[in-house]
Amino acid sequence: MSSSKVQNVVVVGGGTAGWTAAAAIAKLIGANLNVVLVESDAIGTVGVGEATIPPFRTMHRLLKIDEAEFLSRVQGTFKLAIQFENWRADGHDYIHSFGNTGQACWAAGFQAFWLKAKALGFAEDYGNYAPELMAAKAGRFGLMQQDALSYAYHIDATAYAGLLREQAEKDGVTRVEGKIVDVHQAESGDISEVVLESGQVVQGDLFIDCSGFASLLLDKALGTDFEDWTHWLPCDRAIAVQTEAVDEPIPYTRSIAREHGWQWRIPLQSRVGNGLVYCSEFMSDDEARSVLLANLEGETITEPRVLRFRTGQRVKQWNRNCIGLGLAAGFLEPLESTSIHLIQRGVLRLMQMFPYSGITESDREEFNRQMDAEFRYIRDFIILHYHVTERSDTEFWRRCRDMDIPDSLQHRLDLFRDTGFVFEAEHDIFRENSWVQVMLGQGIEPRSYHPIVDMMDDTELRQFMQFQRQKVDHVLKQLPTHQEFIDRYCPTAGAQAGS
Repeated sequence: MSSSKVQNVVVVGGGTAGWTAAAAIAKLIGANLNVVLVESDAIGTVGVGEATIPPFRTMHRLLKIDEAEFLSRVQGTFKLAIQFENWRADGHDYIHSFGNTGQACWAAGFQAFWLKAKALGFAEDYGNYAPELMAAKAGRFGLMQQDALSYAYHIDATAYAGLLREQAEKDGVTRVEGKIVDVHQAESGDISEVVLESGQVVQGDLFIDCSGFASLLLDKALGTDFEDWTHWLPCDRAIAVQTEAVDEPIPYTRSIAREHGWQWRIPLQSRVGNGLVYCSEFMSDDEARSVLLANLEGETITEPRVLRFRTGQRVKQWNRNCIGLGLAAGFLEPLESTSIHLIQRGVLRLMQMFPYSGITESDREEFNRQMDAEFRYIRDFIILHYHVTERSDTEFWRRCRDMDIPDSLQHRLDLFRDTGFVFEAEHDIFRENSWVQVMLGQGIEPRSYHPIVDMMDDTELRQFMQFQRQKVDHVLKQLPTHQEFIDRYCPTAGAQAGS
């Protein structure tokens, strides 16, 4: 156990990770803490257009951030789903939506009822029983007391970091401008202080590394090992660019598989965030730039920017008196919009076990155990998209299709293929409906279903399926268009489509 109480918290780096940590700690547990954030205006952040997932809203409720004001500040739009195009096969698409599909029972998910109804010839597409999915396809959104939709946002990450900074500074966080040139450690090996280019020294008891891929503290100072996952997730570069909006924003993210990776489109109110994630073994930066620019809608408003990364995680995200958040802790490509989620989960876990009386090894071990599990479940979910494919048109896709995968993922695939069953694991952000939608979307067809479904006769099952479909139609009839709702609820000045 560390001999001293933790009173001085130093956050290294700003951006979404740094300012989320600073804002949350200051507001929620910071009464007896001194929180300092060190960042340099000379160092840019990775933040491009960001898509989120529903747990994002939990942090905002804790921070008491007004939803409409926040969305207006960050050019925000609503997100109900991700549409995956060309992943299973070129020209094929499916949607992974939030919320639930149909009604489950105590023993089996809705997919069991759907599988039997499909075999009997009276089931519609699986997604037709999901309100969020159908609302996304229809371009509709609204906030309702009853039959509320599960939703997240598309946001401007740079503007979001600015909003968090305002809140953090209002709650007492001190921002120090400057570039770190040295990190000093005590005899114990713990970090004691960081030294800035100006000569200023910032001391702390607990350090939070939000320095991005540079990982100044966890990697450079403490030499924390990195577990590399590029043999499963070979994409190692991305090129990002913003374009003008040419249409009204849709309430979902688009993920479009290309020859050697995939392209994202994230619709904000007056612009669109675009990018291409790719594998440099098969595609040069110049080729990637050409592919991206050839597949844009609207005029570019920024210069394309190349980002280099390596998928994997630090084997200890809490090492000594330093905790890594965001890119400093690890990287999983943003295929399922988990980047900000992992930041928030790390912050929430830190606050739950904050070491006021001194850092203990048990604190570190439990934090690392939980973060490790969450990273691995997300990793497996992302690998699923690449591996379960009918594509064989390029060496990239053939390699993804034929590669060995983690045993944990193989077990899930085998279980679903054999029985139609999906288990929900602790610390897995993706629940049963997510796994079912993506596995069905990628082309896995279960060989059987839970026998409890046979307790219904065919007439009862038909009526049950019709009722599930009617519930979705009932929700959709209540919803305005996505654009109408934004215009009424959270418009950004000058953000009309095409302006």
